[in-house]
Amino acid sequence: MGQTDTVITDDAAPTGRTLDVGVGAGGLATADMVLNIGPQHPATHGVLRLRIVLDGERIVSADPIIGYMHRGAEKLFEVRDYRQIIVLANRHDWLSAFANELGVVLAVEHMLGMEIPERATWARTLLAELNRVLNHLMFLGSYPLELGAITPIFYAFREREEIQAVLEEASGGRMHYMFNRVGGLYQDLPAGWLGRTREAVAAVRRRMPDIESLLVGNPIVAARTEGIGTLSAELIHAYGVSGPIARASGVDVDLRRDAPYLAYGELFVPGGPGRVVTRTAGDALARLEVLLEQVQVSLDIAEVCIERLGSMPQGPINQRLPKVLKVPEGEHYVGTENPLGFNGYFLVSRGEKTPWRLKLRSASFSNVQVLSEILPGCLVADMVAVLGSMFFVVGDVDK
Repeated sequence: MGQTDTVITDDAAPTGRTLDVGVGAGGLATADMVLNIGPQHPATHGVLRLRIVLDGERIVSADPIIGYMHRGAEKLFEVRDYRQIIVLANRHDWLSAFANELGVVLAVEHMLGMEIPERATWARTLLAELNRVLNHLMFLGSYPLELGAITPIFYAFREREEIQAVLEEASGGRMHYMFNRVGGLYQDLPAGWLGRTREAVAAVRRRMPDIESLLVGNPIVAARTEGIGTLSAELIHAYGVSGPIARASGVDVDLRRDAPYLAYGELFVPGGPGRVVTRTAGDALARLEVLLEQVQVSLDIAEVCIERLGSMPQGPINQRLPKVLKVPEGEHYVGTENPLGFNGYFLVSRGEKTPWRLKLRSASFSNVQVLSEILPGCLVADMVAVLGSMFFVVGDVDK
C-alpha cells in the first residue's frame, strides 16, 4: 500500500465493503482487489470458494466460504436406523469411506455393551489401514499435479489400484464399502484373500521409492513448498486442526496411540509397527513428508494385521442382531483417527431404532478454517501450494 492510506466505502459493491485506498509514490491511487477463487467444479477437490483480498500479488485476507455441497447428513442420520446410517456415514469423506463407518458402529456397540469377535477387530484394523494408504496415495499424486508435476499421479494410481483391488474383493465396493456392521463386518473375508492382500502390500512397498524419488529432494517441489503456508502449533490448537497437518507442525497426537480403539492398543507399543510421524517445520513440504512416511507406517501395521489374522482359527466375524436394533437411552462420543484427522460421532439415543441426535465432527472442517490464518501474507502464486497441502475433502467440510 502507499504512504498515505485512507479507508473508503465501495458503494458500487453489493456488500458495501470497505476498501483500503492509498496513494503510491508516483501519485497513483491504489486499492485492494477482491478475488473469488471458485466455487470450483466437483472434479477438483470439490466445491470450495475462497474470497481473498489482494494488495498487488500478496494476499491480505482470505475467507473460506463453505456449504456448496451441504447434504444435511446429520439430519438424515436421525431418520435412518443404525444399519442404514452406515450407507450415509461413509460418504462425507469419500477417500476414507471405511474409516468413516467405524465411528458409528463403535458408538453403537459401546452403548449396547457389545463385544465383537476378535477376528472382526483385527480385520477392521487391517481394512482401516489399507483405506488410509488409499487416501494418502491420492493426495501424494494430486498435490504434485497442482504444483505442475503430472508424473506422480500415474505412480500413485498404480499403487492405489493394488490396494483398491483387494478392498473391492472383500467388500464389493470401490469407494463406498459399507462393509462395517454393528457387531462386526458384513461377511467373512474371501478364501485366499489374506495372501492376495499380503502380495498387494508388498508390491506397494516395493514401488513406493518410485514416488518418493520424484518428491523427496526434488528442487522444484522444495522451491514451491519449503517455508510456504507455515502453520504454528498454537494455531493448530486454536482451530482444532488434526491429522497429518497437525503432526507436520510438531503436534504429537494420534488417537490410535493416545485413545486406542480396535487393535491399535497392541500395535502402538514400543517395538510395535505403529508410530506417530511428526515434523517441526509446519510448512507445505513438512505436510507432504508426513504423508509419505505415514504410508510406510500403515503398510507396516497392515502386514502385522495380516499375520495375526492368518494365525487365528476360523470363527465368527460378526454378532447376530435382532431384526429391529434399538440402542439403550444415553449418549456416547467416539473419536477415531481418520486419514485426514479426528473424526468424531456424538450419539444421543432415546431408546429407539433411530438416533435422537448423531453429531459428526469431521477433520476437514477445522483443517480448512485455518486457511484464513495462514494464507494472508502469501503470494497468489503460492496459494495453490498452500491450499493443496491442507489435504481436505470438501464433502468432509460441508457434511
